[in-house]
Amino acid sequence: MRYLLLLATAFTMMTACNNQKSAQSSQDLNLGDLDTTIVPGNDFYQYATGGWQKANPIPDDYSRYGSFDKLREENQKQIQGLIEELGKTTHEKGTNAQKVGDLYKIAMDSVKLNADGVAPLKSYLETVASVADKKDVVRCMASIGKYAGNPFFGFYVGADDKNSSMNIAHLTQGGLGLGDRDYYLAQDDHSKMIREEYAKLITKQFENAGFSGEDVAKAAKSILEIETELAKAHVTKEIRRIPELNYHKIAIADLNAQVAAFDWDTYFGELGAKMDSLDVSQIAPIAKAAELIADKPLEELKAYLNWNLINSAAGYLSDDFVNANFDFYGKVLSGSKQLRPRWKRSVDAVGGSLGEVVGQLYVEKYFPAEAKERMLHLVENLQISLRERILQLEWMSKETKEKATEKLATFYVKVGYPDKWRDYSTLEIKDDSYLQNMFRASEFEYNDMLNDLGKPVDRDKWYMNPQTVNAYYNPTTNEICFPAGILQPPFFYMHGDDAINYGGIGVVIGHEMTHGFDDQGRKYDKYGNMTDWWAAEDAPKFEERANVLVDHFNGIVVLDTVHANGQFTLGENIADYGGLQVSYNAFLKTEEGQSTDEKLDGFTPAQRFFLSYATLWACNVRDAEILRLTKMDPHSLGRWRVNGTLPHIDAWYEAFNVQSGDVLYLPKEKRAVIW
Repeated sequence: MRYLLLLATAFTMMTACNNQKSAQSSQDLNLGDLDTTIVPGNDFYQYATGGWQKANPIPDDYSRYGSFDKLREENQKQIQGLIEELGKTTHEKGTNAQKVGDLYKIAMDSVKLNADGVAPLKSYLETVASVADKKDVVRCMASIGKYAGNPFFGFYVGADDKNSSMNIAHLTQGGLGLGDRDYYLAQDDHSKMIREEYAKLITKQFENAGFSGEDVAKAAKSILEIETELAKAHVTKEIRRIPELNYHKIAIADLNAQVAAFDWDTYFGELGAKMDSLDVSQIAPIAKAAELIADKPLEELKAYLNWNLINSAAGYLSDDFVNANFDFYGKVLSGSKQLRPRWKRSVDAVGGSLGEVVGQLYVEKYFPAEAKERMLHLVENLQISLRERILQLEWMSKETKEKATEKLATFYVKVGYPDKWRDYSTLEIKDDSYLQNMFRASEFEYNDMLNDLGKPVDRDKWYMNPQTVNAYYNPTTNEICFPAGILQPPFFYMHGDDAINYGGIGVVIGHEMTHGFDDQGRKYDKYGNMTDWWAAEDAPKFEERANVLVDHFNGIVVLDTVHANGQFTLGENIADYGGLQVSYNAFLKTEEGQSTDEKLDGFTPAQRFFLSYATLWACNVRDAEILRLTKMDPHSLGRWRVNGTLPHIDAWYEAFNVQSGDVLYLPKEKRAVIW
């Protein structure tokens, strides 16, 4: 499933009388968040958020801490209260209340977790130990993929990119414990250090799992060799952003000839997947995986399968496993100083396993009834604004404009929560162990996904839980989704003025809409099919304009000599740029937007719009996390979602009188002109 996140989103404005605005302005736009010693045109991010950064140092259990994290933390506390309330009483077995309450209790039971040690994982490790030949390897890798990490490569069921109304199976590259190929291949000192520490993690966790002596050293060596070979064949993250290069629909009967000689019958048989064809998203990595399975000694393959189990299970076992996991993934890779409290980890686990059960409780208590209608009204305003901007584009042909506005008009809008809640009746939560419950929850998700194979796509299905602080655009269903969790400050202020609501949640909505027309989204039509609906002369014009953003962000130094990746972050940068343009255009139609000289809290409406936008990305971040996110995250860092994007927005220059001598100033001819 390809869907594009804001890493934030959604809500509307409420127009109030001037007296109400003044009375609440100190709550809506916190002047303490600013650092007015800074010239806005030199560093607008510091100017708008410097006070926030000073007042919100990074807690030890975070690798970065920003507006998003602060809101998520408040949501977590609310959800914790809902979950703990269920745990205070006994519920009938099999009910959703029993499942939520019991899963949280067993996750919080540190005494049992430490007493059990590795025992809950033993039966799974024994399955790997019983592997006797290569057919068993294939069978075992498929089985593990149902409830743990996908060894060698991934399998999922989702929409057919070229026939978006139907679900098909997809194979994707995978199998890397470090996530990205560059960690295995880059020769800089930082990457070498990461690999050395990763080897130590593997060794430590194998020892925790009961392996000893020479077996541990051999296992670590084999695992790193296999993952490095996989990484060499992996498609780069930049290429993965080009949809047409990651779609290869192939008949099952032709897989041996077109992908690799492999025991496909055993693999799909163990998965329970029956189909005539499927999409092989990336061929070379899967061919390499098949080659490794054929060529590597059985003991090395078994070590790799064991590692996929151990690494997937570590967070749900004793403190020995959890602490070793944190020492690498938390401290080394991200720079966190302290493990997150058990209650936070447990709340996240329950929310991930029983997401819509928790979501229903959350919505009933915390989501205002009137919010959904107001949100839909704002979305409509933003759609009108984007349509106007599309029709005014000088570089786009009439033919493409007509199809673009048709696509915009058919956006499927989801707000708050699903109309129909998921059925969790087949998921069992027992009192055996935390790990077994989490593996059962994963297998429940797998079976639910597999049930979609060969069936029509359900457009009413949600790909985020209602309590999630985020939003997304999904190109194959042409939908924009705004969960209830994000519909609160600093994104939406129920009694705030138009400027901060359009600068906040309005930009977020525009961001998701623009994803439908970014470098990926533009390749899908109004039905969600990947097809070229652009006039031949328009695509090169779009790419030329998009490359302005690529070059601009490539020039940004994020830390020391490390640069941002303009190609990898292009889709999100286009969406930020478009969201600002579209929402500001809509804001100008409001009463406040037309009152250019009336100040509130000492700022004009236009200034409040851009200050509100910058506040969304207020953040402190550790150096290690800067490096990790630059390698792994398609979003630009918060600082550059402000300082990198606003120099391309003409209205920002006018609002803050940014002049040619200012650091962030870009000559007009060097600014992006896209949506």
